Amino acid sequence: MSKLKGVLAGVVTISLGMLLAACGNGNSSSKSAAQSGTLNLSTTAPLDTIDISKSTGFGQTGNVFESFYRLGKNGKPTAGLAKTGTVSKDGKTWTFKIRDSKWSNGDPIVAQDFVYSWKRSLNPKTASPYAYLFSGVKNADAIIAGKKSPNALGISAPDKKTVVVKLNRPIAYFRVLMAYPLFGPQNEKVVKKYGNRYATKAQYQVYSGPFKIKGWNGTNDTWSFVKNNDYWDKKVVKLNKIHYQVVKSNNTGYQLYQQGKLDLTPLSSEQVKNLKSNNDFTQYPYSLVRFLLYNFKDKNAVNRKALNNKNIRLALSLSIDRDIVTKKVLGNGSTLPKGFVANDLAANPKTGIDFAKEQAVKNTVDYNPALAKKYWQKGLQEIGQKSLTFDVLSSNDEADSDQLTQYLQSQWTKELKGIKINITNIPDKSTTSRAHQGNFDIYLSHWGGDFNDPMTFMQIPMTGTSYNYGKWSNSEYDNLVKKAVKKAGNQDANNPDIRWNDLISAAKIVNSNQAITPIYQQTTAYLQNKRVHGIIHNTAGTQWSYKYAYVD
Repeated sequence: MSKLKGVLAGVVTISLGMLLAACGNGNSSSKSAAQSGTLNLSTTAPLDTIDISKSTGFGQTGNVFESFYRLGKNGKPTAGLAKTGTVSKDGKTWTFKIRDSKWSNGDPIVAQDFVYSWKRSLNPKTASPYAYLFSGVKNADAIIAGKKSPNALGISAPDKKTVVVKLNRPIAYFRVLMAYPLFGPQNEKVVKKYGNRYATKAQYQVYSGPFKIKGWNGTNDTWSFVKNNDYWDKKVVKLNKIHYQVVKSNNTGYQLYQQGKLDLTPLSSEQVKNLKSNNDFTQYPYSLVRFLLYNFKDKNAVNRKALNNKNIRLALSLSIDRDIVTKKVLGNGSTLPKGFVANDLAANPKTGIDFAKEQAVKNTVDYNPALAKKYWQKGLQEIGQKSLTFDVLSSNDEADSDQLTQYLQSQWTKELKGIKINITNIPDKSTTSRAHQGNFDIYLSHWGGDFNDPMTFMQIPMTGTSYNYGKWSNSEYDNLVKKAVKKAGNQDANNPDIRWNDLISAAKIVNSNQAITPIYQQTTAYLQNKRVHGIIHNTAGTQWSYKYAYVD
């Protein structure tokens, strides 16, 4: 997860351009790559950091760093640096036994490396953008708030092979969370050796995963992952090298793919239309939902009153033809949302039904222009207005922002009498700054799941969270979510079925009120060569794993 450009600065979970690729195009270049066990991959931007405490996603680097577990198929945690992991009956104490393993420099990986890493990430001086994911670990919230020392964190190493984690409350998704590289170890000796240079270049870092980085100097447009021969499970790693290059244009990516210089390339909407029948065409879903945030504390008094009106928000949502958005405006295989929590993220522990399906509320994200008009007129009457002017804020660093904002402007103007829409498409940093300041009416944003549990989305609308930019607040919602994540008396965090029902009830509050209006869930289309096998793709967290990848 994350991933977020928009709702939480830098926390999208994962930059889409940093996805993996695969190998072989039938020409001499591809054949050579296959023979040498090399994948040629692309990315839309250089790596921003290889410091796990400061990273805002692990789309690539989940392959060079490892935690207690790794994500296997279907988002299930599988073997990582922990040989075993056990939890106490009350769900509040986890004990991990660390397997015999080494850093890429040959140093042994020990339990204290985890303790050091966690405390470093939570130290306010580190300014970790993902520090909030430690919430629930004993004293983590107080450390983040600067009220306690990182040394008070509920993690300890009784011996070199044992890590004990104390929680304030049971966390139902804790095992999955422990597959996220953020929770992996760091080598204190290496951090101190390099000081300010630590993790600024590939050689100023050591690696715990199947691969290690070569040739990255902090700003360059090409680098490689090479097999880590000190990795504990190196015998199953078949690739010798993964070569990355920055490719900023889909058209350039397609040309490089045709030349055999790329083994997987993402496609634009226009390319999808022309290449759907290509034998190499494939699609990868992602638990990223594009949505609208409303400013419930709008500085404009009229708009504040309007956006706090449920009928106005329902009218805006029901005016959007999401089928047109996904099939014509985007045309890349993206799917219709059922609510603000992504599809295929988590399933009912008893029935196996998708959370997204159970959260659905009729007449909230459907296209119903007649009902939209009815709600619109009712809302205008309730707030004593005949017309409204809204500014829609979005990042022009997002490929679809211009298309989407133009569609929204056109569609709302067509369906809702008396509405005027202005568009502000500006660079992502400026967008995030304005969102933080509450300087918007409607914010076209998104969120990508950091782990396979509804909570990765349900934290967004909680009262007081830093990424709740619209400042929506609902005590019933807060209480249901708190029941699902905390064990107080006989509350529900340690009962999977009751917890699930609490979260469903909470999600329905958001969806029925359209506190967040989802537009679509992202799927990205690619051309991928058929020679590539064994890549694991997940819709959340560390999306891509090359540990078992190989080329014919």
